[in-house]
Amino acid sequence: MKKVLFAVMVAAAFVLAACGGGSSAPATLAPVPADFAGKTNPLGADAAAAGAEVFKTNCESCHGPQGHGDGPAGEALDPKPKNLPDLAAIATDDYLFWRISTGKEGTSMVAWKGTLTDEQIWQVVAFIRTLK
Repeated sequence: MKKVLFAVMVAAAFVLAACGGGSSAPATLAPVPADFAGKTNPLGADAAAAGAEVFKTNCESCHGPQGHGDGPAGEALDPKPKNLPDLAAIATDDYLFWRISTGKEGTSMVAWKGTLTDEQIWQVVAFIRTLK
């Protein structure tokens, strides 16, 4: 009886591990560095339209048109690009601005500061907030 119970528990553990939760956003995010902490988007929601254009030009190839991490260039990346609607659900503006500005070590997310202006980065943050 103990062997059967143990086998059932091991099988259940494998099944649960295989499910993995499905979200590409981590449960907890890295703390935002002091240089970025507390920043909020100075632009209104109307900035999302301009952000959509910046996103299409610079981000869509990896993150996909709806930001689900399914862009054609993202297929070859390891780790895969983040699902931005999932990330936006748990991330603050300062976190998104920081990650877009400086990238993320150990991933293919490059730093966009210097390529994009701060205004363009905030426009992208506004656009990301519209993704579903």
